[in-house]
Amino acid sequence: MTTLTPSPGDTTVRRPGSPSAAAVRRSPRQGGTVLAVPALIWYLVFMVGPLIAIFVVAVLHWPGMLQPVSFAGLGNVRTVMGDPVFRDAVRNTAVQLAVALPVMIVCAYMLGYYVAQKPPGHRVIRYLLFIPGLISTPAKAMVFYAALSPDGLANGALESVGLGSLTDAWLASPSTALACLIALDVWAGIGFTAVLFAARLGSVPDELGEAAQLDGAGHWRTMWLVHFPVIRDYVGVVTMLQFLWTLFGSAQHVLLLTQGGPGSSSTTLSFLVYQKAFIAADLGYSQTVGVVLFLAGLVGLLVIRRAFRQNY
Repeated sequence: MTTLTPSPGDTTVRRPGSPSAAAVRRSPRQGGTVLAVPALIWYLVFMVGPLIAIFVVAVLHWPGMLQPVSFAGLGNVRTVMGDPVFRDAVRNTAVQLAVALPVMIVCAYMLGYYVAQKPPGHRVIRYLLFIPGLISTPAKAMVFYAALSPDGLANGALESVGLGSLTDAWLASPSTALACLIALDVWAGIGFTAVLFAARLGSVPDELGEAAQLDGAGHWRTMWLVHFPVIRDYVGVVTMLQFLWTLFGSAQHVLLLTQGGPGSSSTTLSFLVYQKAFIAADLGYSQTVGVVLFLAGLVGLLVIRRAFRQNY
């Protein structure tokens, strides 16, 4: 596009014109849409597709991958709701979340706050906190198995201090198996979460803490009444991540340490999905529990998001 403008000598000079504003606005948007298409297709195929498949399989009677499939309707729901193992799994999962999540988040935040104050050796402490995150899940399970087996380190330590009457088969006792799994969840997640909190707290201006201490606030009040409100939304994000990891990832710890037993005392919802799908070959039952697990995760995320949203 060109324009003709009069020059002082009554001659016209052709100047290149600029593209219209509408064309400038359309071009970046069109380019961004094209670049987003592969990611959108990937999301639809590998995220939305399996999610829809969970609800479809949940209404089928499917006794194995190579077995004939029939429509079950709400029959799977009635079977699941009437199964005492499912009720035990719901209770165990609720206890696991109610204990592991608050302990992990509170202790990780306090530990992260300490590291953020840059004490002597704080760089080494950061690396040490990362160690559980660098260990594979089977290796973590072997560490806890070595410590909690009948002739393991825990019972040996109790006997060495004269408390042999307190020894137990920790992983094989209905009263302690779930507690051992919760301890593993906390130990595996607290260090990594503390490093995340320390990184976020490091971006909080030092003037806030200094002003609070000049007003007479100690480290405890500064930690909870000054720094915590500033990073409240970040605490919510980390809590949601740990909630999802504990809810959906506990199956691997159960599989490696207790197999859901004794009985169903340590069976969780995520392990029940695995057990019914790959051991009992009841895919309809498994995915019905998967729907319950999905709905529990969705509700939990909404509750956590509302609880930790900023008030300003």
